[in-house]
Amino acid sequence: MKLPSIYILLICLFTSFTRFIVETTAFNLTLPHQHPDPEAVAEDVKRRVNASLSRRHLLSIQEKDQCQTGNPIDDCWRCNSNWANNRQRLADCAIGFGQGSLGGRGGQIYVVTDSSDYDPANPKPGTLRYGVIQDQPLWIIFSSNMVIKLKHELIFNSYKTIDGRGANVHITGNGCITLQYVSHIIIHNIHVHHCKPSGNTNIAASPTHVGWRGRSDGDGISIFGAQKIWIDHCSLSYCTDGLIDAIMGSTGITISNNHFTHHDEVMLLGHDDKYALDTGMQVTIAFNHFGQGLVQRMPRCRRGYIHVVNNDFTAWEMYAIGGSANPTINSQGNRYTAPTDDNAKEVTKRVDTNEGDWAGWNWRTDGDIMVNGAFFVPSGGGLSAQYSKASSVEPKSAGLIQQLTLNAGVFGDPRDDSGSISTPGFSGGGTSSTTNTGVQGSGSSGGGGDYFGMIFGSGAPPPTSTSLIFLSLLIILILCTITNHVALESFPLLSL
Repeated sequence: MKLPSIYILLICLFTSFTRFIVETTAFNLTLPHQHPDPEAVAEDVKRRVNASLSRRHLLSIQEKDQCQTGNPIDDCWRCNSNWANNRQRLADCAIGFGQGSLGGRGGQIYVVTDSSDYDPANPKPGTLRYGVIQDQPLWIIFSSNMVIKLKHELIFNSYKTIDGRGANVHITGNGCITLQYVSHIIIHNIHVHHCKPSGNTNIAASPTHVGWRGRSDGDGISIFGAQKIWIDHCSLSYCTDGLIDAIMGSTGITISNNHFTHHDEVMLLGHDDKYALDTGMQVTIAFNHFGQGLVQRMPRCRRGYIHVVNNDFTAWEMYAIGGSANPTINSQGNRYTAPTDDNAKEVTKRVDTNEGDWAGWNWRTDGDIMVNGAFFVPSGGGLSAQYSKASSVEPKSAGLIQQLTLNAGVFGDPRDDSGSISTPGFSGGGTSSTTNTGVQGSGSSGGGGDYFGMIFGSGAPPPTSTSLIFLSLLIILILCTITNHVALESFPLLSL
């Protein structure tokens, strides 16, 4: 009986070990591109801001007016009057968790010359959709001002930059932008607005893969299981669901210099309170202007580490920052201007959670400016010790929010508008050009999968604890088979 007993013991030990691996994977996650020390990233952001402000302080008045704002992203490339000759320099300018997002750096320049979107399953060369699905890195620019009215959601492939500098570009219509199981995406200087749900159709996700898509939510920008994403200097408003949503294990994200207006649920970070992979979500929200007509979710966080730094919150109706499921929220050097409603002065909201449950959550305010009765409710017993490293660099920038966010949104847009968005050609449905500068892709077949009733295009989902459980059960089954075989050989009477 010794031999079967040894195998049974091994099975028990292996089961315990497997359970340990699954639990540590689920609750001490390591997502692709997740930073091991988020506090160091927060400290680096403040250091860069303070360095840019110090440089500006040393300049003459004329030099300050030319380019130096103290905003480290803009000062990185705008001071070069010949920036258009080296557009890909922009990829060096990201800060925070999205730093290192390559976008299409190193790839060819692809020029969008055709604003139409007639066939999402077979996009025409020269269109934006044709460019974003290619397999190779591309730096995508626009030949002229245009409104791109999407027929269905615009699905990206990895290593793409949309660079709207030098043109007035609007993306609107059905589905809008989908970043799903991709990495290294930069979206810069475009308008995204009036996005509506769509789907139940075939859409190309790569040059060689067309897949069936379920119905989308109508987000402006949907980030789903994606990493190394940088969204900068965009103007977003009037979408059916969120303006920017990041869910399902997305991480390594920077949302900077954007202008958000006229929307209810602005930004969602995290799929579900019980979705463990989002514990590894890390997002930097910096230099944004949260403007007219906003209600809530700036952002609303479920898990992960969210660094909210040097933003100007000039309007909300319910709350600015909300959360559940114990996210870490590090708020530094922001300006929060409360509405006139006495019942909406609080910046923070713990969603559907009792105080006894959220008292230990790490929510911290450091150097924030509270205006018109705004107040931030911090929490977390070990707060000061946990943030001591990040606090070693003081946020000198809080009093300069107007200056740091002066150019938030698409360059040349007003800081806030009168209640409507200028959308030249919005009702025209797009124009076309016979000039074709589209880049042909070499192509490789993408994978597909069905998750929560949605069919996805290229790319594979990140590994989850479910995969580990399946693998463990398979190994245990093999061990059991071996055990039974050995037992029968050693003790033939057992087979009678």
